[in-house]
Parts: sequence; structure tokens; C-alpha cells
Amino acid sequence: MKRFFTLGCILALTIVFNQAAVAEKVLRLTLQLPATHHLGQNVQSFADEVNKNTNGEIKVEVYPSAQLYKDKEVPQAVASGAVEMGVAALTRFVGTIPAVDLFYVPFLFDDEEAVKKAVAKGSPVRQPIDEAVLKTGARILWWQAYGGAVFLSDDLELRTPADLEGKKVRVFSKTLGALVEAAGGAPTSISGSEQFLAYQRGTVDVGITGVTAVQKRKLYQVMNTLTATKSMVDIEFVVLINEKVWQNLSEEHKQVINTAAARVEKELREKMSQLEADAFDFVQDKMNVVNLTDAEMAKWQELAEPVVEEYIKNAGPLGRQLVEAARKL
Repeated sequence: MKRFFTLGCILALTIVFNQAAVAEKVLRLTLQLPATHHLGQNVQSFADEVNKNTNGEIKVEVYPSAQLYKDKEVPQAVASGAVEMGVAALTRFVGTIPAVDLFYVPFLFDDEEAVKKAVAKGSPVRQPIDEAVLKTGARILWWQAYGGAVFLSDDLELRTPADLEGKKVRVFSKTLGALVEAAGGAPTSISGSEQFLAYQRGTVDVGITGVTAVQKRKLYQVMNTLTATKSMVDIEFVVLINEKVWQNLSEEHKQVINTAAARVEKELREKMSQLEADAFDFVQDKMNVVNLTDAEMAKWQELAEPVVEEYIKNAGPLGRQLVEAARKL
């Protein structure tokens, strides 16, 4: 009797453990930024909600600071299924979808409200981009607001395009590279996670990045001057999931994920202005902050005019469609 009881217990425990193994699906999410950055906090909030509301059946594991993949590697890694989820700058799709560089067309969006309209789910700007990315094998779950771009330099006050002449400049998109070239500079593509060392080693003379990254990546330790560029470009990141992984999820789990994604997207977009303001406050006593005059801004805007046409030429019909939609906003 004791022997049968023992066998029964073993069988019961085996069934329980097997069910647990089957029930829990791990979704690894690769992030190039630190966990303390607002994008890191954003995806962790998403992960916590999904983990809780699926009763542990899905476990989203966040790997920050490019532990798994660098930013430029994320689209292919997610599309191929090498990793289930990932966060990447939208521009990382430019190799297959040149039109995604729309948000790096200088001065295309006049203010934050125009950006909000453009990135709203289902908008005539966002929807075509979401659909184009889906064709690569990766689905966009939500867009992450990153903020505007700033120039970083060391002992150099960048005020007009002439100040970029002959300088090596860190860029993160082909369209920004075109702007730098128009000013006589030499654009160099450097991943976000590699910025600190690039500036420290003098690989480039100037950097273009988001002001929140200056604080979280401690870039103020290797660059001492920041030039605020107002509405020059808007930086957008996207959170991706492999399409095959997505299709294998139950409808209930998809609903939980979509609900969490919608919440964290809305929350981040609404507090972006304050995050940028806080970041500027943080660097005030750590860097020389240069604010451009209207006359100086006009020179950058004049420089940017042919860049729009260059973008349309590179991006084709979809690029022209997106520019027209953006201008209507």
C-alpha cells in the first residue's frame, strides 16, 4: 500500500511539474539602454503587468544595456526569432524600409502636438510604417517616445551649420547623415550603447543624441558642451515581438499584451515633455548648454530644405506618402 501511495505521489508531482513547464512561456526582451532610462522603466512596467495578468503563464524577461544585442542588431534578431522581443530605434529598419527615417527629416514636425498626431495608432503616418515593419517578420507592439535630439561636443559651441564643417559626427540615421554632409561634416554611425567610448576616445568630434541619454548614459563625463536644437528631429523607438511567436499566443494572452502595451505607450508619451525638462535641468551645472537664437535656427532650417527631397528620393513612394501625411498634420 505504501509503495502504491509513493508511486501515486511521484506521478502527481510529475504531472504538476510538466504542466508548469508547459504553462510558462518566456519572452526575452532585449534593450540597449540602461534599466534606469525611461525606456527601460517603460518596458519593465509592461513586463510586470503581463507577468501578473497572465498568472505567470507568460514571463517577460528584460535584458537591458545591450546584454543580448546591440541596437542595430535588434530588428534582425527579433524577425529571425533569435530573441522573442526587442526595443530598437525606428531608424534601424532603414536598410529594408528607407521611409522609416521620416522622423529624422529635420524640422518636419513643428511641435510636440504634431508628433503626437503622427505617432497615434492608426494614423496615416504610423499605420503604413507598422504595416511595412510587420512584413519583415517583426510586429510593433508600441512606440516609445524618446524626445528630441541635441548636439554634444567638447570645447566647441555649435551654433550654425558652418561649425560642423570638417567634423566627424556621430549619427543614428541616414537622413541625419545627409544633414551633416550638407553642412560639410563627416557622419559616422555609432550605436547608442557605444557612444560613451566613442566620445571618450575621440572617434568623433560631435555627437547627436537624445538629451535623456546624456544623463542616463553619463555622456556629460566625456563631452562638456550641449547644443539644444529645439524641434530639429524627433527620436522614436519601437518595441517588437517576433510575428511567429505572436501568432502562437492565445487570444487571451494577446489581449493582455496589447492592453499593457497601450497603457505604457500612453503614459510615456504624456510625460515626455517633463522627462526632457528634467534632463535639461540635470545637465545645466554639468555642461555648457547652448540655446540657439532664432537667426541661428533659421540657418539650420535653410540647410535642411534639400534634405527633405533627399529623403523622398531615397524612400520612394512610401516616403513621399508619409511626408505629405505629416505636412497635413
